[in-house]
Amino acid sequence: MLRVLVTRPEPAASRTARQLRAAGFQPVLLPLTDTVALPVEGRAVPDDAVAVAITSANAVRHAPKELIAALAALPCHAVGERTAKAAREAGFLSVSEGPGNAEGLADRLAGDHSGKTIAYLCGRVRFPAFEQRLQTAGVRVRAVETYDTLQLGYSDEAIVAMLAGQPVDAVLLYSTKAAAAIQVLASRLALQGLFEKTWFFALSARIAAALDDIASERTRIAAQPDEEALLALLQERL
Repeated sequence: MLRVLVTRPEPAASRTARQLRAAGFQPVLLPLTDTVALPVEGRAVPDDAVAVAITSANAVRHAPKELIAALAALPCHAVGERTAKAAREAGFLSVSEGPGNAEGLADRLAGDHSGKTIAYLCGRVRFPAFEQRLQTAGVRVRAVETYDTLQLGYSDEAIVAMLAGQPVDAVLLYSTKAAAAIQVLASRLALQGLFEKTWFFALSARIAAALDDIASERTRIAAQPDEEALLALLQERL
């Protein structure tokens, strides 16, 4: 059974592990990042916001209840199915589900919100494309950062123990921070044997670039920046 390293934090890691087992792979959980809540002041909510946009379920999970209460009555535009579900569970009253990627959501919002203000619940570490597309279309985007993404560090001994001393066949990468972390791990002398034949599957070209060419011939990029496309690529290749 092929061993696949899952680098994302919980609770998403366990969800991915279930899908891998169902597909006949052996998941190995090694979170390389963690998400932590940020303090959000009440004045962070723009008074003139006509809608809320969310491109990550973490932005909702880490948002304080007071912030959700202040925004719950506004139309909430979520990037995809899981984010929409998180928004409804948090208390948003009217939630629409987007196309599954931030750029597509921005394109949907641009036409109806030109000259208006949107409150954007997001992380401190994020890709700029969503905000840039809306701003180019004349939409005022007010970012409300509810969480931060931190890179986790492990000793060589800890990695060997977590991997049971056995090489991994593939690594799933969901963020640039995780890619940078795995690049460091795979370069350590004591760990090189665990990764010398590993295939790397990245959610986007930006994430793959963070690997710094440690295995460019064994790196593949998902056709779309979502997990469904990433797992389909994994199955196709392995």
